[in-house]
This record gives sequence, structure tokens and C-alpha cells, in this order.
Amino acid sequence: MEAYKIIISPNKLLIGVVIALAISEITLLAVTPYSEAFILEIILSLILTITTTWLGFKFVKKFFDIYLIEAAFRSDRQANSDLFIVGKFLANFIIIVLAIIIFAQTHQVNVFGLIASLGIGGVAVAFASQNTLSQLLGGILLYIDRPFVIDDYIGLPDGTFGRVESIGLRSTKIRSSGKGTLIIVPNNSLTQVNIENFSAAKKVMSILYLTFYRYVDIEEQALIRQVILTSTADIFGIDPRNTDITFKNARNSQSENITQAQITFFILGSGKVSMDFRRQMLDNASQRITLKLKEYGIAFDIEQPSIYVDSPITV
Repeated sequence: MEAYKIIISPNKLLIGVVIALAISEITLLAVTPYSEAFILEIILSLILTITTTWLGFKFVKKFFDIYLIEAAFRSDRQANSDLFIVGKFLANFIIIVLAIIIFAQTHQVNVFGLIASLGIGGVAVAFASQNTLSQLLGGILLYIDRPFVIDDYIGLPDGTFGRVESIGLRSTKIRSSGKGTLIIVPNNSLTQVNIENFSAAKKVMSILYLTFYRYVDIEEQALIRQVILTSTADIFGIDPRNTDITFKNARNSQSENITQAQITFFILGSGKVSMDFRRQMLDNASQRITLKLKEYGIAFDIEQPSIYVDSPITV
């Protein structure tokens, strides 16, 4: 019912035109000898084919641009624009091919013979674009197999590791951890190597406590939260999507007002990760937070030791 409202209902007028043209062509062929109505039937059939193809394009546009995107948002799935582009292109291409074949077959045009005669040229073009086609097929395989998705942290055998920013038609973009540089990897090469997906592994939750020996107001809390998130977003091994900061006001032993911040990190790929690696990740995060907050003149102490808790939450 919802698909009808989104896809069919806005195109009722065009659907009516297509039906009217089809009825007109059928009526023309039924009451007039084909030899006499040949030219008129060709023109009418061509208009019907073009109108039907246009209607198909509008259906595809509504389906991909509205229905599928809204369905993805409702299911809390991340919408991949590149995948929508591929799907829309293929759907429109199929509509054009079907329209040409149907029109040709109904008017005794040997379209398959024409395609065969162009076969040699097609082979030459295929050889010239072999690398591009290989990359496109690699992209399709990545969409089907889904060894990783956007925002996953992955590692490659050549030492490349970082966060997947986009999965395109020909290549995948990876934001390297640490350097922050953008690495562009052809899709066909990704289908031939072992990919280590850190985001798909078990995680360990690590907690840091920051103590500010004064009251921190709401505006300063927002600044601290932003500094922490920004300074730790590109640390390899820490999942930035699930980093959480909460503030709590309390009193110390001298009855002075203080504010404490609890920072919760999730370390990726921790199923077999050593405790030393976890400490290294947290030390790196602590150093970055300390340096950034000192730039704003904000003093604090970090409570040690940090707390490590196995987390069953999947990424």
C-alpha cells in the first residue's frame, strides 16, 4: 500500500496515457489492414515505446530515491548512495534494452543479428576497458559479499589500515588511522586479498575518569566533550562511533564542588588482543586528550587504573 502511494499514485496520468496509446494501437491494427496503417502504426508504436520507457524511468526514480531510502532509514540501516546509483543505472539500462528488443521484435527488425554484427567491435572495447570492468565487477562482489561496510575499521596485507569512508563503483576509500590520509584501493584488488575486519570482532569497553577540581558548567562540558571526541576519533583500535562522555557533579573530602567526567571507549578487535595493546590505545587517547585540553587551559587529573570490561555489543 505504501509502495503504491509513493510509486504508482504520482504517475496515474502517465499510466493513463500509456494505456490509451496501447488501446489505440490495438484498435488501429484490428480495424485497418496492416499495409495501409503501416506508417501510422510505426509512429504510434514508437510513441508508446518512448512513453512506456519514460514511465519506467519514473518508477525507478521513485523506487530508489524515495521508497528504498525511507525504508533504509526506518530500519536504521546505513544508506549507501553508491549502491543506489548502481542499482538505478542497471534498472534504467534494463528498461532501455527491453524496450528496444520488444519494439524491434514486433516490427520484424533483427536486433540480435545487428548485435552479432557489432560483436567484433564489442570485443575490442571489452579488451580496452578490461581493467575498468574488473574494478566494476569487484565492486559488485563487495556489495554482494559485504566483507566490510562503511565506517568499519579494516586492515590489508600491505599494512594499510583505517576506516572505510566509501565503497564506490571502481574503488574503495579508506581513511588511514594516525596519518589521516585518504587511501584509494581498486575494488578488484580487494577481492583477491585477506581483509581483517576489526569492527566485526569482539570489543572491550575501557573507561577513563577525568576529575576537574572545580564546577564545570554546561557550555564548558560541551567544549570538553567535543575536544575528547575530536582528539580520539582517528586512533586506530578505538571505535569512535560508540565513545561516550558523561559528567557528574560531586563533592570531594574537603566539601569542595568538583566535576567528574566518565569516558567510555570501545577497543576493536579485542578477542585476542593483549592487555599491553589495550593500555597502548588508552595511553594514546589520554595523551591526546591531555594535550588538547591544556590548549584550552583546562586542568584535570586522570584516574588510574582504567577499567576493562568485555562487551558483547556488536559493531
